[in-house]
Amino acid sequence: MNQTQFEKAVADLPFARVEFFESVGSTNDVVAAWAREGSSGLCLAAADEQTQGRGRSGRRWVTPRGRALAFSVLLETGLAFDAALLGRASGLGALAVCEALERLGLSPQIKWPNDVLTGGRKLCGVLPEAHWSGERLQALILGIGINVAAKALPSPDALAFPATSIEEATGTQVAPEGLLRSVLERLLAWRPRMGTPDFLEAWESRLAYKGQRVQLEVGGRTLEAELIGLATDGGLKLLVNGTERAFQAGEVQLRPLVDRPGK
Repeated sequence: MNQTQFEKAVADLPFARVEFFESVGSTNDVVAAWAREGSSGLCLAAADEQTQGRGRSGRRWVTPRGRALAFSVLLETGLAFDAALLGRASGLGALAVCEALERLGLSPQIKWPNDVLTGGRKLCGVLPEAHWSGERLQALILGIGINVAAKALPSPDALAFPATSIEEATGTQVAPEGLLRSVLERLLAWRPRMGTPDFLEAWESRLAYKGQRVQLEVGGRTLEAELIGLATDGGLKLLVNGTERAFQAGEVQLRPLVDRPGK
């Protein structure tokens, strides 16, 4: 994506600040710096290339030039944000991406808490980051990375989970500005409704592995469990050894019981 395409994508959207970078370390870091400098309202940073992109648990997220979307939205700054909604932040990004992909004819699913899959392969990652000042939320940032072109994928030995791209999944090339616009429109539509039952229902209806047995990594142990659904705070409900338990993002690593083959 280039500057002209970016401007087309964000035209007339209600962002207080937008900026496009040909290359940047991390768009999440960019908007975090904006928040520290006093920026407020919805802000958006996007990049054609990220050199220090990151995913969950500090994993590297690759954004090669001209092959993927990488952008971050500053959702909140210095507000008394409902703590119950923090667990729903990753769902906001994943749901927006899912609805944009559905417009392309795909049937995506959300691998809790922050990945979007199609055909069992990872297409998108969502990274929410909360910055605190004592007990006060200083900034809430939502980073989103989407594999657009087939060449966006790293080598198979660098992947922790099977991956794919929109080009591979649809068999066609997709205009990045149209995709970005679609994701942002859905994100903005759902943002005021994060606390509603409708939001949770829309997220859970796209939840990967619901009703299936999955493999968990919890505190260095590997367990099997049945995935029940979502808790009201965005946590994951699982049936472990006959007991229903709820987990928060960061407490557990989730995989299908038998990994699907792929890159």
